[in-house]
This record gives sequence, C-alpha cells and structure tokens, in this order.
Amino acid sequence: MRTTPLTAVPLLVAALAAPAHAATVPAAQPPRVPAGTTAAWVVFDRQSGKFVAARNAHRKFRSASVVKILIAIDYLERRTSVPAADAKLLRIMLRSSDDDAASAFWDRLGKGQIIVRTARKLGLADTTPPPASKPGFWGYTSLSAYDIVRTYRYLLDRAAPRVRDTILGHLRAATPCGTDGFDQTFGIPDAVPRPWAVKQGWSGFGTTPPVRCGGDARAAAAPISWIAQRAAESGVPDYGRPVLHTSGLVGKGERYVMALLTAHPAGASWNTSVKRTTTLTRSLYRHITR
Repeated sequence: MRTTPLTAVPLLVAALAAPAHAATVPAAQPPRVPAGTTAAWVVFDRQSGKFVAARNAHRKFRSASVVKILIAIDYLERRTSVPAADAKLLRIMLRSSDDDAASAFWDRLGKGQIIVRTARKLGLADTTPPPASKPGFWGYTSLSAYDIVRTYRYLLDRAAPRVRDTILGHLRAATPCGTDGFDQTFGIPDAVPRPWAVKQGWSGFGTTPPVRCGGDARAAAAPISWIAQRAAESGVPDYGRPVLHTSGLVGKGERYVMALLTAHPAGASWNTSVKRTTTLTRSLYRHITR
C-alpha cells in the first residue's frame, strides 16, 4: 500500500511524456551516456516547483549506501530522543557512509521492514526491500532516481525539524573519504560548486580501493567483488555490475534536488566508473543551469 503521491508527481509524468520543446523539459541537449553504462537521473527545481530534468526516472537500481538516508529517517521518526552512542552511529553512517553503523541500525530496526515502512510513509513508487533470500543486505534495496528525489523533498517539506536538521546537517558535512577507504567525492562533490549536501553510494568494486582515500599511497588494482563477478537471477537490480550513485541538494540556497544513478559494465574499474559518473554529473548540472 502506498500513500497518495504528492502534487508534484503529475509534473514529472508530464515532463517525461512531453515533447522536447515543452516548457517543462530543458531545450538543451541532455548529458550523453557512455556505451555500456546505464544511467538515470531526476532533478527538481525548488524555486520553480518543477522537475527540470529526467531520464529513466523510475528505473530500479540497487541502492548501495543511498539507502542509509531511509535507515536514518526510520530510526529518528520512531523515537523522541537519541542516545549519544546512536548519535555517533548516525553521524558516521551519513557523513562517511559507514557500513557497520548502517548494519547496526538495520538489524535492530527489523531489516527489510525499514524499507516497507519508509516507502509507505514517503509514498515511494519504486522502493522495495532486498530479496527474501538476502535479508541482511541493506545495499540490495531497490530504488529509483525519482524516489531519491522524493525522499529529499520529504526531508525538506514534511519531516519534523529535528529529523530534517539531523540528516541534512550530516549530509552537508559529508567527508571526502568513506570509512572503507573509498574516495566519495565523485559525482556532485567533484562536479558541482558548493554549497551542497550529498549522499553517495557505491557497490561492486571490492573491499579495497585502488588508492586508499586519505593519503595511503597503495595503488594496487581494486579486486572486483564476488557480487560483480556473479551475474545471476537474484532479484537484485544490476546484479553483476558495479554501481555508483550521487545524490543531494545543490545550487545556491540548495535550489535543486538531484539524483543520478549509474550501473557500469561488469568488471569496470573504480577509476573509470568514477570518471564516467562525474562527467555525467557535471554535464547534467550545466544542462539545468545553462
């Protein structure tokens, strides 16, 4: 069961269905997606109240760490106070994309039921829990660019101030490095001028970055994880392909809500995938601000 969509939903539908010359769709050429890469994006202009860019808006991707926003919403809305230990977990989960912190909340709050609850409350059209065979894998949640933008808009327009300020405050202070050693400045942080608030996601690149973020000079190629080596009928979007996602609030006064999701060819390197994603993000930002 889903809640009634926000009044903005018809705007997106119209933007997707309208001809290229329609006022709701920018006339400039959209970013060019490289061969072998699957990309989806949605951008909402808070100043005009319109969707100004959309591609594959409802196409499902595996969430990777973007789902941590939903985990944080569910946690904060189910309690009136936050113990110091949990406040620390929220901070590192949202700012530095810490996986252990996410797993602690995931296990404590009912795993996939977190997704069921938040999807219903926020009216998310394409968000579903991980397959029943993989209940512990929060990163296997399915979602879309449309739903990510809707989630940010929920935080901005409908969430209680303490929920909004906690989550967006952490995303405004996102660290350059994830706690796993991967550099999370791809996409929006590298392509869009400040100010911004961001939540990044990556999956399928193994556990060791090619060069550890933060000064470690190791430069061995990152091993591709078993996820990226075994394409199978798993119920997980793009299973067998590495994914990189960048999302957040960008522009002066956080004018735009942006989500760009990408799936790359099986075996694609971290560096190549980051370059593709950042180039797409830069082109998309220029497209909406031309």
